[in-house]
Amino acid sequence: MKRPSWVVAVVGLAGVGLAVALALLPRLESPDVLNGYVEAERLYLAAPVSGALRRLAVEEGETVRAGQPLFTIDPDQTAADLARAQAGLAAAEALAEDARKGGRPVELAVLEAQAAAARARQEEARTELLRVKALAERGVYAPARLDQAEALSRSAAADLAAAERRRDAAALGARADQIAAAEARVNEAQAGVQANQARLGDLSPVAPSAGLIEQVFYRAGEWTPANQPVVALLPADRVRVRFFVPQDQVAAYRPGRTVRVACDGCPEAQTAQITYVSPRPEFTPPVIYSREARDRLVFMVEARPAAPLPPGLPVDVTPLKPDPVR
Repeated sequence: MKRPSWVVAVVGLAGVGLAVALALLPRLESPDVLNGYVEAERLYLAAPVSGALRRLAVEEGETVRAGQPLFTIDPDQTAADLARAQAGLAAAEALAEDARKGGRPVELAVLEAQAAAARARQEEARTELLRVKALAERGVYAPARLDQAEALSRSAAADLAAAERRRDAAALGARADQIAAAEARVNEAQAGVQANQARLGDLSPVAPSAGLIEQVFYRAGEWTPANQPVVALLPADRVRVRFFVPQDQVAAYRPGRTVRVACDGCPEAQTAQITYVSPRPEFTPPVIYSREARDRLVFMVEARPAAPLPPGLPVDVTPLKPDPVR
């Protein structure tokens, strides 16, 4: 079916108009500045157990140093558990030492005395056997009397051997498996002490790094649930300038390079060192209101500022020049 001539004319005029419009549109050029903002990674510090907040050592807006105490949860129950574990460790160590060294000197002296008495009885029985044997050979004693003397001598010798073995066994201490069991109980008690010491330390957290106390969620005397943040810390080393680079310029940006940063009310000559370049492109985030970069693929770049900057602050980054061709 043949189309009317006026339809063809309208389509032709529309095409010509579109071509003219595209020709008249300004070409997107490299932006004079790159838009971005200051981002911060906060640390929310809490205790692993519930309890009353005994002491709050910091306030909002306070700058703290690494290792500075922040707060303390009621430690009484944990301190009692630690004392009980330490007492159990002392008892286990005493039992293990007693098992290793054997009987006490007094006990060994008693066993030595018993061995000496058995030795005396054995000597007496041997002397009696010699006397009875001589008389039996001369016919004074009947053979039955000699048999009785020999039996008494053997019995005395056996008693002496048993007494000496008891004395030697007591000097050696407990058996090897008993000593191993006692030492295992010592290790178990030591682990209990270490666990309670760690738990007691968890009740009094310290700042993992220098930074700013951004927010305090509980006050002294309030009940704090387990794992519920008590303070929010903004570490100085976790503040980043995050900006976006057009895809045709990203090759000039790599970790270690320095960029110039400007922001409202900031001192001049601010700099930041690039720490991360995203390996994936994305479309310009809507929060970045830049007509030049709109609807273009960009790469997110993070840089560590040389001077502190408040989180959320919009910034302008001076683009880097491409590396010279080698």
